[in-house]
Amino acid sequence: MEKSNLALNETMQIHELLNLKTVCMTSSKLTEGVVFDQDLKKLLETCVQSTMTDIKELQELLQMAPEIKV
Repeated sequence: MEKSNLALNETMQIHELLNLKTVCMTSSKLTEGVVFDQDLKKLLETCVQSTMTDIKELQELLQMAPEIKV
């Protein structure tokens, strides 16, 4: 099966989503360290794990990005 490439705008949008997910994960991870409520801490841990999965999937999609030659 032939490998399909992303359009430039799709590449940019995926990169923006990757940046957003990274910021969200970092924020959740930092908040997790100062939270004392165990239910909230568990929710934050779940959020971090889910976001890490999302980040891996977005990174895989970016491998289909076109090579930009300058």
